[in-house]
Amino acid sequence: MYQHILLPIDGSDLSAAAAAQAIGLAQSCGAKITVIHVLPAYLVSPFGGYGPEDEVARKQFDENARKAADGYFAPVLQLAQNTGVACAARAVASEFAHDGIIRTARELGCDLIFMASHGRRGIAGVLMGSETQKVLTHSRIPVLVYR
Repeated sequence: MYQHILLPIDGSDLSAAAAAQAIGLAQSCGAKITVIHVLPAYLVSPFGGYGPEDEVARKQFDENARKAADGYFAPVLQLAQNTGVACAARAVASEFAHDGIIRTARELGCDLIFMASHGRRGIAGVLMGSETQKVLTHSRIPVLVYR
């Protein structure tokens, strides 16, 4: 069935629940998992700030984002290890989360993207968009959405 599952996570409870389900699926079909977190982009102030202090702020931002990603990865990696599923973790930088997810799936040769959907509806869904919806729209490999 599936051989390599890409599992995007964002640290939310729904993402953690999706991770548990993805690991169960991987275990049942003998697949490996790559869990990813797309690092947020550092936004420069519209008022400038391209001096040395901005570089320090950027480095601190990047360090904090990577620490958060490591915290998101730890329980998923532990659960995968406990169930005997091969699992690797990767933090990827991308201005848009869906681009990072799709690009990583393609680069790694994944045959399934398994991701959570926060299910924003109504005006919130229209205004904020949905990374899951964007992945569904642009991905050329199957996407399994956990809700």
